Amino acid sequence: MEGEYKPGEEIAVRIDQTLTQDATGTMAYLQFEAMGVPKVNTELSVSYVDHNTIQIGFENADDHKYLQSVAKKYGIYYSRAGNGICHQVHLERFGAPGKTLLGSDSHTPTGGGIGMIAIGAGGLDVAAAMAGEPFRMRAPKVVKINLTGRLNPWVSAKDVILKVLEIFSTHGNVGVVFEYGGEGIKTLTVPERATITNMGAECGVTTSVFPSDEVTKKFLEAQERGDVWQELKPDDDAEYEKVVDLDLSEIEPLAATPH
Repeated sequence: MEGEYKPGEEIAVRIDQTLTQDATGTMAYLQFEAMGVPKVNTELSVSYVDHNTIQIGFENADDHKYLQSVAKKYGIYYSRAGNGICHQVHLERFGAPGKTLLGSDSHTPTGGGIGMIAIGAGGLDVAAAMAGEPFRMRAPKVVKINLTGRLNPWVSAKDVILKVLEIFSTHGNVGVVFEYGGEGIKTLTVPERATITNMGAECGVTTSVFPSDEVTKKFLEAQERGDVWQELKPDDDAEYEKVVDLDLSEIEPLAATPH
């Protein structure tokens, strides 16, 4: 990382992994090709086909053929139509605690469910990251959401993030990272954690992140990727912009309604 970590000050972050999807990837790869770089300079980059899969004309098919050819040329993994949605498949097959991920999909922060710093960005930013450039951003404020208790029957992780949205709303959260902690996180599976970090995007935050713990380890071992696990937790003296307590046992089933 370049720069001093002071909220609001510009920093540059090294990007380990990138992802694109077919609604945004075509332009990102055209921009990458224009940079004249012979191969991607990330640890791993993946091109997913998961959004524009209806073949009612030649346009989508042409895009997919281009995405496949550019992936082969520049050393990018290609996930064909039918493999699954980019942020979910990436969590299961490529995500790793402690890695940084930049994706041209707004729900890239799903990766925070296993302790990644996963950020959604524009196609040009992703193209620059593939070329080996750092991602430049303003250092975010960190808000800790301290979870206690456990979810009652019929209450899901979707209800947790809807409650967070109720507390923080969809406005005024730009330049903020949600960090989840507390004893309550031990009761949440990785799919539940990933649901919560996924929808942090609806709050407008830069990203959301959970610690990487024994729950994370068991998930990665179940995916036969236990070798990428490492424990990640906050420093004992970590300071936060704000701490919000949320008792999981008090959350009721919720539904999002029109404003």
